[in-house]
Amino acid sequence: MATSSGTGSACHDGVTAPGVAWLAVTASEPVRSTVVVVTWRGREHVGACLDALAAQDRPHRTLVVDNASDDGTAEVLAAHPSRPEVLRLPRNLGYAGGVAAALPRVRTPLVAWLNDDAAPDPGWLSALEAALDADGVAAASAALRAPDGRLQSLGVRLTPDGHGADTTASEAFGFCGGAALLRLADLRAIGGVPAAFFCYYEDTDTSWRLRLADRRVVQVPEAGARHLHGASANPGSRLFHRWNERNRLLMLLRCAPAAVAVREIARFAAITAALPFRRRVPAANFRVGLRLRVLAEIALRLPSTLNERRAIGRRSTVSRAQVWQDWAG
Repeated sequence: MATSSGTGSACHDGVTAPGVAWLAVTASEPVRSTVVVVTWRGREHVGACLDALAAQDRPHRTLVVDNASDDGTAEVLAAHPSRPEVLRLPRNLGYAGGVAAALPRVRTPLVAWLNDDAAPDPGWLSALEAALDADGVAAASAALRAPDGRLQSLGVRLTPDGHGADTTASEAFGFCGGAALLRLADLRAIGGVPAAFFCYYEDTDTSWRLRLADRRVVQVPEAGARHLHGASANPGSRLFHRWNERNRLLMLLRCAPAAVAVREIARFAAITAALPFRRRVPAANFRVGLRLRVLAEIALRLPSTLNERRAIGRRSTVSRAQVWQDWAG
């Protein structure tokens, strides 16, 4: 089989999950990748993710981070025949915190980020590993597709106002964290994962820092994964908008040219101040209370974020202005 237990073994005892075709992989093949799956209340879909990992045509180690699920997810993980290693956290640290918690346990040169509601094709990992063999490539983004086959994402683009947005274009600024493979040494060299983001923008922030370090991010259309978008989150919720708005601004403070970061925070504040005078009921991300909460969080985190900005600058070999000029918009 292709998946492995926490020992890194590529052997399987012959027990097969219903409907899963385990692919034969020779035990002599080196295990190059650890696939990190972060789950929270994923009982309904994490099994399908593990089934798909078990059917990969490349040996790997599977590490599931359970964010203190209370819905029976632990039982699903314990019963799965692939016997993934499980890191159960005492509280929910979000996707970013979950990936960050997993990194000290990764012993392979490559590490994959995989949503628990994504089911990769059998050749997903081998295609991503092949892409990382090219010079200067630090991250490879897969093709996320909806259950009906519609292409959702081939990576992340950087908009003129500093948003990270999914793209299906032939070139991307960054990788989509829903299904991607990274070189561990490069990830550690740029400071790892921004765990404090909790959820959203951790991939765009990481892509920013890779670009600043003059590392390449590539798209791999042949590395496909079926993605139940929103199965493990609630797009459009108050928390979704709070994390999105906050983390975009934190990312810009950490990575973007100073003028861009100041401009976007000032614009966010000005729009917030004008909202009480508008007659229309605003969309969720334009609610005054939510936006004031975002500004308060930015203010509280400003000293530590500026320290992080300086550390990122010391590690960078490409200027922030150059990355912005090359990719924004």
